Amino acid sequence: MQHSESKELIAALKGIVEESDNIVFFGGAGVSTESGIPDFRSVDGLYNQKYKYPLEVMVSHSFYINHTEEFFDFYKNKMIALDAKPNAAHLKLAKLEKQGKVKAVVTQNIDGLHYTAGSKEVMELHGSIHRNYCEKCGKFYPVEYVVKSDKVPKCECGGTVKPDVVLYEEGLDYEIMQKTVSYISKADVMIIGGTSLAVYPAAGFIDYFRGRHLVVINMDPTSREVDADIVIRERIGEVFDQI
Repeated sequence: MQHSESKELIAALKGIVEESDNIVFFGGAGVSTESGIPDFRSVDGLYNQKYKYPLEVMVSHSFYINHTEEFFDFYKNKMIALDAKPNAAHLKLAKLEKQGKVKAVVTQNIDGLHYTAGSKEVMELHGSIHRNYCEKCGKFYPVEYVVKSDKVPKCECGGTVKPDVVLYEEGLDYEIMQKTVSYISKADVMIIGGTSLAVYPAAGFIDYFRGRHLVVINMDPTSREVDADIVIRERIGEVFDQI
């Protein structure tokens, strides 16, 4: 049940969205939890489950290189959710882009749900489960190939098929970073949703915002102070359903 303060804040956000045609959305794991994808940092998220190795280790580049089979076992079981469907937030963002209001979606998620929902200009800072390449010859493979493969997915040339996701110890894609900075620095409105702003360098991109309205939608307080006009502590899908 939303209390009156939340309703007023959502109404204010609706007014801002109606007035603007230059919005950038910056989202994290909380955008996808309502689609049934667990986040990493919540109480029942992946960080609080017990594994043989710390989670940061299991999704690191060196673990991928040195324990490839164990990496793929974890990756296929815990990081791919092909049954997940876009929720109200994904769908509304795609609709607002079609209306010429949202210029870009910047996401830390790798699930591809913004594209599935119909968004076109999506900056996937941490890559996507849907893109997989042979490290030897560069041949592209869909996510289904990785899921169905026995242990380590191999290309017909013998090379390992690596998911195009950014692991710990790996850098972000330079072109995507440049485009993200460009969109955020030119935006009139930025909506930050479903992220604790704890993961760098991704969280640092919000510092480029110079526009009029900064809005944060997140159930928990963010791990860094941002100078937001509006802070809404509600589920992001429910908020987007009302704007």
